[in-house]
Amino acid sequence: MSCVRRTCALLGAVLMLGLLLTACNYKSYFQKSAQDYASRKANDPKMMQTRSYGSYSANPQQHDNRYFEYSSALSNKIAALPGINTALVFLTDKNAYVGIMTDWSATGTEATGGAHSHEQDNTGTTEGVYNVSTGSTKWDNRQVATPYNSYFTHKDASDLSSELRQVIGGTIRKNHARVQEVHISANREFVNQALEYAKAAWLKKPLAPLTKEFNTLVQYTFGMSGNIPLPLYIKAETEPSNGKASGSVPKASKSK
Repeated sequence: MSCVRRTCALLGAVLMLGLLLTACNYKSYFQKSAQDYASRKANDPKMMQTRSYGSYSANPQQHDNRYFEYSSALSNKIAALPGINTALVFLTDKNAYVGIMTDWSATGTEATGGAHSHEQDNTGTTEGVYNVSTGSTKWDNRQVATPYNSYFTHKDASDLSSELRQVIGGTIRKNHARVQEVHISANREFVNQALEYAKAAWLKKPLAPLTKEFNTLVQYTFGMSGNIPLPLYIKAETEPSNGKASGSVPKASKSK
């Protein structure tokens, strides 16, 4: 009988050890995995490194970029990260600017507290309509981020998990080492306005004439500027056409 007891005790100890090892492996997996952005309290190795993303700054020169360009390669790399559906990445002579939309493919994308901080109401999908408040099926197809039936945007940068921003910043720096600061926003207005600059790049339009407008956008979003940026399509509609179709992206001749 004593032998049976010792055998049972030994089996119990082995089982307990296996459970502990499994728990450790599970914990280690989520510490190292980008699919959980809420493991800061578990001494996540990513969060032990120097912060990879920039903060708000009152320095007027921080966002006074001499030029900017859209990076399709970096946009694809960021969009491929768990928890991110859409990404628009722009590089300047010193900074990187990232606009994102999140989805449900990862946990912990939102800041601590448990409350949903996204700006979308997607209940209309179950009703077969776009706007559940009005029953309308129409939406502004110029925008990638809309208030209804859209992937998620977040009003303030602080609404995003610091670990999510750390992963994004680290990915940018790994692929573009010379960048000084990485500024990240999931704000709906920023994402939609950033899309207009990406469209200009996709259409092979020169971006140099748009540098002033781009700086106004990033200074307002990431700095403390009070100058409200005007979306490019609205700016184009309000400017004299000079024989060009209304709504086209301004050319160099219009920037004088």
